[in-house]
Amino acid sequence: MVRKGWMFLLVASVFFSILIGYIVTSPERDNKPKIVVVLRTLNLEYWQMVRSGAEQAFHDFNIDGKVIAPNSELQVKEQITILKNALEENPDALIVAPNQPPAVIPVLKEYKTNNIPVMIVDTETDWNGQTAFIGTDPYTLGRKSGELLASMLQPGDQVALIGETLFTSRESVRMRSAREALQNAGVEIITEQVVDTERGKIRSVMGNVLKKFPDIKGVFAANDEIALYSLEEIKEKGFQIPVVGTDGISDIMEDIEEGSLDATVAQNPYDMGYLSVERALKAIKGEPGQKRIDSGVDLITQDNAKQRLDFMKDIRINTVSRKANGSYWWEE
Repeated sequence: MVRKGWMFLLVASVFFSILIGYIVTSPERDNKPKIVVVLRTLNLEYWQMVRSGAEQAFHDFNIDGKVIAPNSELQVKEQITILKNALEENPDALIVAPNQPPAVIPVLKEYKTNNIPVMIVDTETDWNGQTAFIGTDPYTLGRKSGELLASMLQPGDQVALIGETLFTSRESVRMRSAREALQNAGVEIITEQVVDTERGKIRSVMGNVLKKFPDIKGVFAANDEIALYSLEEIKEKGFQIPVVGTDGISDIMEDIEEGSLDATVAQNPYDMGYLSVERALKAIKGEPGQKRIDSGVDLITQDNAKQRLDFMKDIRINTVSRKANGSYWWEE
């Protein structure tokens, strides 16, 4: 009887310890801001950098957060479904990079109706219901990229512009401002092409351009996937012409560091992710904040390519470390 009584007291003690722990910790967890981030995809390094910035901010500001996205930037309906499902979880704020801005506006209006502030990151939408936009000014990015390419050429040289098939207003402005900068420098735009961001398709388009315009002297690419695979095709075909992209992914940084590419203009996707969460937290607290936050662009050359690569490597290490030591909302 004594032994049974002792066992009962032990079990009761453990039960009440767990119960007390739950009572103490549960309110603290419930009081954490809950933020969901919906990106265009997570299968490209650019968007992985946005995610890393957001997750670092989750950690720094003690936020329960989640970053999700469809498998491809072409999966517009899938992104809408993700947004609708996330709305059912009633987050305190939404951060979204729309794959096709006009298509997502109806569901974003539902967030607005439910008093959930909406931050648009990277990809602008023609919707005045957003709390803030965080990203690169597309006109400045395109202009600086065009000016960089023009600085490597002579007036009268021929160049190609290659953009994404899935044009958004961001890509349209970027292409337009790059075109203007090149034309102002006296560079001739011999062809403009659009392509899906798939390696085989990009190389095929670039190969056709080189065949049709063998005197081409340079290429402007709307993103770094296009720049990277265009450069592969250019090298394989024995050409030596500059290619300028706009994102700053690590493969492009490595090409610059080793000297096979002169320079590029890079966005700051990590900063976009971090600043978006920081701005969302202000909105949740009802604090004033900017309607537009420019995350800036950087000129990357051989002088600073290694520094940029080291920064990206540190981000990956820190991301892996955070995931090994804790989870965020919805991931448990």
